[in-house]
Amino acid sequence: MRRKVIAGNWKMNMLPNEAIDFVNNLAPLVKNSENEVIICVPFTDLFYTLLTVQETNIHVGAQNMHWEEKGAYTGEVSAEMLKSINVEYVIIGHSERRQYFNETDETVNLKVKSALKHGLKPIICVGETLEQKEQGKTLEVITSQISRALQDLTLDDISNIIVAYEPIWAIGTGKTASSDDANESIKAIRNQIEKEFGTNDVTILYGGSVNAENAKELFTMSDIDGGLVGGASLNAEKFSKIVNFE
Repeated sequence: MRRKVIAGNWKMNMLPNEAIDFVNNLAPLVKNSENEVIICVPFTDLFYTLLTVQETNIHVGAQNMHWEEKGAYTGEVSAEMLKSINVEYVIIGHSERRQYFNETDETVNLKVKSALKHGLKPIICVGETLEQKEQGKTLEVITSQISRALQDLTLDDISNIIVAYEPIWAIGTGKTASSDDANESIKAIRNQIEKEFGTNDVTILYGGSVNAENAKELFTMSDIDGGLVGGASLNAEKFSKIVNFE
């Protein structure tokens, strides 16, 4: 079921004490929000954040995971490990993971399957580069990415995923896709999912320099169901304004 979701991606920021303070500051500011609030935090913050969000309406996600359940994968964390401490969401396929750590559409698909198997809800990221945008390949690229990410999934699986469209050229640059362009891209993703699975009832977020000033315009478009927020999610007051965009 489509719902408004505002997810923060802290990336490699925040020590545990900072995470605790952040949640304590954010909770009263968003307690009356009808939108779903998620913060995706570094592995070292997960346990402390999960303890601190109890009795709040804030949900917690991880930023990555491995597709294998266990084994000789030094430095990696499995879906089962995340689930064992009650993590609810996990970001999969963020452009920074693809760019810096050689993630591919195929490994994204493996991770999505593993996350769903263990009861995690994946937030699956897709998006085009500036070069692809300038070549007019945006829709071709993102529909191919989402098709490969969801390969071999079932309709029941689709009900437990969130998709985040993040044009790579807009991440951390201060540049934002126009609300119309973002909506068009997200509509294309939605149509591709409907074509393959027979449903358009999937929550799809926009990400890429989202802030308190542009959130309402973006999130009230017909096909945009909220946002995956980077830098602006590191400040509780700023993030609360995005959550409460209405």
